[in-house]
Parts: sequence; structure tokens; C-alpha cells
Amino acid sequence: MMEKVILVDESDNPVGEMEKMEAHKKAALHRAFSIFVFNDKNELMLQQRALDKYHSPGLWTNTCCSHPRSGEELIEAGHRRLREEMGFDCELQKIFDFIYRAKLDKGLTEHEFDHVLLGRYNGIPLINPNEVSAWKWMNMSDIAADMHKYPENYTVWFRIAFNRVNEYIGRQ
Repeated sequence: MMEKVILVDESDNPVGEMEKMEAHKKAALHRAFSIFVFNDKNELMLQQRALDKYHSPGLWTNTCCSHPRSGEELIEAGHRRLREEMGFDCELQKIFDFIYRAKLDKGLTEHEFDHVLLGRYNGIPLINPNEVSAWKWMNMSDIAADMHKYPENYTVWFRIAFNRVNEYIGRQ
């Protein structure tokens, strides 16, 4: 089955659907979400993308990210994808959204209306090796220092969202 993404305008209003790879080749603006899961020590669960992912393989990023399906509510999509990628589920809340456009490897471009979701979890994930090659808990200051030193080791959307998530967590 060909996976489709929801095309949106700059206000996140749906304007159609397109096959996922075609949307990334054409840089079509589409709906996405990025999930940041923290434990009780306020450490973020990072995942390293599987080495055979269609873009950004082997890069470190937030806990989970994907695209909602047609007719699927955002939070529902987040729960589905957490279970599929990381093998667990937790309560999720939306904290902000942003639009970005970035050229990737393999001639692809991400152009996403990205909804950022926050969750809390203290267990050990059961990662899907088709999606994730490794995972770890890290505190935000260590991530910031590592990202400053080695930005190429992190996904573009994670680098964009990181500071806003860090500010949000600091206010909690």
C-alpha cells in the first residue's frame, strides 16, 4: 500500500493528498508531527533513525515523528506511531507547531507543517529495527552542547524544534 501524506496550506488547512515520496520530491507542504518524550528526570528519549531510512538515515532525532493519515486525528496518529516505532504509548499533548523547508539527502526536500507533541514515559522502549537503530535518554543541556559541536549528527527538524521545546520544558 502506497503511503500518502495530507497536503496543507500555511494555516494547516487540508488541500489534498499525495504519495509520500512524491511529496518529498516535489517539496509539497504537508502535515507532520514530532514527538518529544521525557522521563521524570526531564531527560529526552532520542532515537537514531534506522540506517536504511529513505532520508536522514543514522541521524539522531526526537523520540518519534511521522505523518497523520487521512481522517486520523493528530494525537491519535501520535499514539499509533509511538507504538509502531518505539513499542510503547503514553499521554500526548500538542505544545506548538512550525513550518520548515529543508533540502535533504537523495534529492528529497522536507516541507512540513510540523505539530510538536510532548509526552512522559519512564520505561524502556521496544524499538522497531526497521525504523530505529538505537535510542538513549539525554538531558537537554548535553543535547544542546552536542548539537552545537556536531549539528550534522541531528535531523534538521529536531534542530529547529529543540530550543522551543527546551523553553517549554523550562517553564514547567
